[in-house]
Amino acid sequence: MPMNQGCVGKVYPPTAPYEVGREKIREFAAAVREGGAACWDVEAARALGYPDLVAPPSFPMVMTLEAEHDAVHDPELGAADQERFVHREQRFAYSRPIHAGDVLTVTVRLAGIDSIGDNDVVNYESTITDAVGEHVCTARSTFVIFGQSGRDDAS
Repeated sequence: MPMNQGCVGKVYPPTAPYEVGREKIREFAAAVREGGAACWDVEAARALGYPDLVAPPSFPMVMTLEAEHDAVHDPELGAADQERFVHREQRFAYSRPIHAGDVLTVTVRLAGIDSIGDNDVVNYESTITDAVGEHVCTARSTFVIFGQSGRDDAS
C-alpha cells in the first residue's frame, strides 16, 4: 500500500526540550570516535571561543532520529510495514554549533515521499531551535520503508 502523499508538508508538534549536557557530548564523541579537544575539555572549547563543550557535527541525530521515528509511525502516513524501515541518509545545515548547556527542540516536517520499486522513500526536514527559538540546525533525513517484496518470509 503506498504512503499517503497528502501528508507531504505536514509539520509535527515540537519535541519536548532536550538539554545538551557535557556527558552526553562526551558519550556521543566517544561513540563516533571524535578526537577534537573541544568535545572533551571545557577549557579547550573556551580557548576556541565556545561557551562550553562543542558537540560533534552529527550530534543532532540524538534528537532528530527519535522525532523522525515517531513521524514515520504516524497512522495518517500509512506506512505499509512500519517494522521494516532503514535510515538511508542524513545531512546537517548549521547556523551555529551545538554546545553543552543548550536546550533544544526539534520540529519535523515531512518533506517528500518517493518510491523505488515496492519501497517508499520518505524525506524529513527537522528544524532544531534553542530555548529562545533561534535556529541552530536543520537536519534532512531519508528513510526507506520496505514494501512486501522486501520481506524475508523464509524465516
